[in-house]
Amino acid sequence: MLQSLFGLDGKVALVTGGGAGIGRSVAEGLLGAGAARVYIASRKAAALEQAATEISPDGRCTPLVADLSTVAGCQALASDLTARESKLDILVNNSGAAWGAPFDEFPETAWDKVFQLNLKAPFFLIQLLAGALAAAGSDRDPARVINIGSIAGDIANGTGTFPYGLSKSALHHATRMLALELAPRRITVNAIAPGRFATKMTAYVTRDEERYERENAMIPLNRWGGPDDIKGVAVLLASRAGAYITGDTIAIDGGTRLVHPFDMS
Repeated sequence: MLQSLFGLDGKVALVTGGGAGIGRSVAEGLLGAGAARVYIASRKAAALEQAATEISPDGRCTPLVADLSTVAGCQALASDLTARESKLDILVNNSGAAWGAPFDEFPETAWDKVFQLNLKAPFFLIQLLAGALAAAGSDRDPARVINIGSIAGDIANGTGTFPYGLSKSALHHATRMLALELAPRRITVNAIAPGRFATKMTAYVTRDEERYERENAMIPLNRWGGPDDIKGVAVLLASRAGAYITGDTIAIDGGTRLVHPFDMS
């Protein structure tokens, strides 16, 4: 039963930002569930090559160099993928950016960069790959889009990362809108909203042992998330077990959003 519900045998996936952090965890989870091929995309070729080799020595993970900071870059990635695959079962939009600064000094350039990567790139990749996704979907087993949002999109205390929280909130709403738009094409669209996970984006906390421990104490489950926490939900949404879920945003945060424990110090 578990294999029929959660197995991904024969599936093809694309994970943006799949060379590190949450994206790498998602890629590992999909491969572990039996996906036939998982493409990981980001700007850094060497890091991608290393990640692909480490998470899939059998060659089922393929790196694709891509720069999603422009719509043209999204178009190039979509073209690269569709030249290799006639259909796409799973698209995971994970690439993103954050920028923190005091309110009185916040620069316009930050808004443009963050909204491009966190909101525009997912939208246009979904648009550009909708045909390949529709080719893979069926009534009982739709194609899947999984957007990586953030609980920062659901709470007001964003520690000075204004466009980050707003772009993630917009991505959560775009998830609902696109779920409705793409349901007739047999494509589901859902989002995962992580809380605290150890990534490059949160390294400023993990490097500060006192702050890290203080944040742990404020999270209801008293710990940060780990790779298995992300893998499990990603596989759920990508597998037959999640075939009837669409337009939802699933928080993986140990209860963080319930108490707003971000440390403002």
